[in-house]
Amino acid sequence: MIYVSHLLRDEEMKELVEELQVGVESIEFSISENLDHLSEYIKTYRKRLQFIGTRELTLHGPFLDLNPVAYDSRVRRVTMERFIQCYEAAQELGAKKIVYHTCYHPGIYFLIGWAERMEEFFHEFLADRKDISIVLENVFDREWEPILEVKQRLPEPNFSLCLDIGHAHCMSPHPVEEWAQKLAGEITHLHVHDNHGERDEHLGLGKGTIPVREVLKNFQGREDCTYTIECNTKEDVRMSCRMLREIL
Repeated sequence: MIYVSHLLRDEEMKELVEELQVGVESIEFSISENLDHLSEYIKTYRKRLQFIGTRELTLHGPFLDLNPVAYDSRVRRVTMERFIQCYEAAQELGAKKIVYHTCYHPGIYFLIGWAERMEEFFHEFLADRKDISIVLENVFDREWEPILEVKQRLPEPNFSLCLDIGHAHCMSPHPVEEWAQKLAGEITHLHVHDNHGERDEHLGLGKGTIPVREVLKNFQGREDCTYTIECNTKEDVRMSCRMLREIL
């Protein structure tokens, strides 16, 4: 299944959903202001989804100012609260999957003990939340091994990894092909977009320097994998969707 990130206007999303027969990955429940008025916003967004015309939905979880491994108990508590609110929105709207960031920032947090603290947080979070798939996405992460360790520590069937190929390409010293190869067995969702290896540009596939075919060949034939196109224009979404379907 291919989704398109709701980065475009509702009218453009409606056009793409009809034309490409794709689902929607919503970013609306990653925004704290919307979570502050959760019940009202769920009703509002349900109407927007009806207008767009899709029943296939994934949510992008909150991440700004949050940290699952925070040593400050209040930061951790707020992170848990926001993650739970997004989960509740997913239940109400019938989303099949939620993407949460690792929230790791190099130069601020140490990796020593990081995977253990992530395990502790998500073990608590997943204890009574089994009906929606949860995937953990790399962003500023420079190394793939700690993320793999988190998954290995959490064997819950509804917990796996999301590889953002754009983030890996511009944030990590390791080739994105290495990320794909080493993590492939634990990945069930991918964010696909392109860049030139210097910043997170969210270009259409083929417009940057990511070796897209080499990366995606690791997922050919994987019926358990889903994909979200994260581009800022309709043209780039169309281009990426064509390439994605051709390769897979």
